[in-house]
Amino acid sequence: MECRVTQLSHLQRLWLTETVRLREEHAGPLDDLEANRRARSDGGDLATRLQNRALWLAERDGLVTALKHWLQGARLALLGLAVLAIISGAGLAFAALGDGQNPVNVFWALGSLLGLNLILLLSWALGLLFAGEHGASLGRLWLWLSDKFARDAKAAQLAPALLLLLQRQKLNRWALGTLVNGLWLLAMLSALTLMLLLMATRRYGFIWETTILGADVFVSATRALGALPGWLGLNGPTEEMIRASTDTAYSSELVRQTWAVWLVGVVLVYGVIPRLLLAVFCLWRWKRGRNALQLDLNLPGYSQLRERLMPSSERLGVNDIAPDHLHNVLAGHTDLQTDGALIVAIELDDQHLWPPKLPDSVKDAGILDSRESRQKLLEQMTRFPPARLAIACDPRRSPDRGSLALIGELARSAAETRVWLLQAPPGQALDADRLSDWHHALEQLGLPFATHAPINWLETGHD
Repeated sequence: MECRVTQLSHLQRLWLTETVRLREEHAGPLDDLEANRRARSDGGDLATRLQNRALWLAERDGLVTALKHWLQGARLALLGLAVLAIISGAGLAFAALGDGQNPVNVFWALGSLLGLNLILLLSWALGLLFAGEHGASLGRLWLWLSDKFARDAKAAQLAPALLLLLQRQKLNRWALGTLVNGLWLLAMLSALTLMLLLMATRRYGFIWETTILGADVFVSATRALGALPGWLGLNGPTEEMIRASTDTAYSSELVRQTWAVWLVGVVLVYGVIPRLLLAVFCLWRWKRGRNALQLDLNLPGYSQLRERLMPSSERLGVNDIAPDHLHNVLAGHTDLQTDGALIVAIELDDQHLWPPKLPDSVKDAGILDSRESRQKLLEQMTRFPPARLAIACDPRRSPDRGSLALIGELARSAAETRVWLLQAPPGQALDADRLSDWHHALEQLGLPFATHAPINWLETGHD
């Protein structure tokens, strides 16, 4: 667990913390006693403890795996949108130039190549300036596809948490801006590339036509549009060439090449470069804001945890309300530095003699029969985890959820754990069905168990 969590980025840690907050806001408090204890043990300020608590709960409840699935789905959705943008850009170029059998109306071609791009660019800019936020259709489509490709029910909670996290510092506008402008940049580059390929392999003639406008209007428009490309060395047609381009029969090779250069220059300057600059600007704002992103500690879901994670004094006897839905009890082991051997018993009565005879290298942690004794031992094991732990249980009792949860929590604080199912006291016998329940429960936990004392294993590490 420790290794997987440490591989998360700063944004992903905050993202999972926000997801856990939303889950608790809608479904009620989670079973978080162990998570709170570990967060207090790790130390740090409130924001750090909130993240450590949430990450432990996210790992336990499968949200870390769901996040990986969502990110894989997001990459797949982004790849699909990129392919669609490339195909769309190529389609725009082919629709504008055609197959070369008919002359190309330069202003119709320009409208086909740049019209939709400029309209949507203006719409995005106005939404950014006046509305403050802009829910781009491409952004919503990407989030929807990411959820679908994730194919994980738990991943459905991740997208709303991400949006809420980013909206508080208005970072979603820059994330969506990077996506939208990046995809349009791909489309324009695709259109420009196919234009060059078509012009290199086919012979196009360029004309302009009008019924109510004069030639001076086209001359002025062409010269104005070609001014910026001219600074890059992509010079457009002269006035004589423009006036002569009413019929391809009078077009020379020089005129055709000059119109082709003009058309490429206009698409480059007014189609490709604006999207490139906007994509770079949005990416810069996104990265700068992402690195400064923090939790809003004033939210009720976080402020209510302040006393539990950073208590002003240790108070005993407070019990949390049981959640409506219980998580699966899992065992495991710690990845921290461990040392020594420890044996502990859970809720033994006076009919069992405790402790058994132990070698000097094995320490007795006593009998856990109260909440205070459990918390004290768990806090100690969190700071000094043992290399080997033996847990003695009385199989005359039922393996209830509380006992199994405690066994799993103890096991996660040691490198290796074994369960010792005690024999019945003299004159009594174990119930076969109840013993079978213990065997099944411990197998579900993945912990080895036996009916004899693992003293030699505790002392030497082997049997």
